[in-house]
Amino acid sequence: MKTLNNFTNVDKAKLVHGLFIHEIPGFLAFTRELSEYMRTHPDEVRKVWKNQLFGVDFWFELAEESDRKIKRYGKQLEKSSSVFADQLFDGYGALYLNHCLVTYTEKGKHGDPKFKTAVDLFFNP
Repeated sequence: MKTLNNFTNVDKAKLVHGLFIHEIPGFLAFTRELSEYMRTHPDEVRKVWKNQLFGVDFWFELAEESDRKIKRYGKQLEKSSSVFADQLFDGYGALYLNHCLVTYTEKGKHGDPKFKTAVDLFFNP
């Protein structure tokens, strides 16, 4: 039996999607907005990038890759927990998507207050 400590990012994303499917369209739109901001304001992002585990160029790559996947899979990401989790929360892309989830809820962009609780439980260190 899996415990919370044994959940992968994909496991967590599937669960959050399944419980809060109504929040997913807004979250995906927000993620695309963040990616667009980084694409159009790279100098601003570079100015605030300090003491991270990896370079800002890698972060830009993760943002672009997630944006491509959101464009490619579109509504499938909204409807399918498996597609959502497997495409967006597997591998290094999970670093960026975890950040997006936490930022989305910290900025109060979500509608369901329980969504923030779930994101905090699963994705906020």
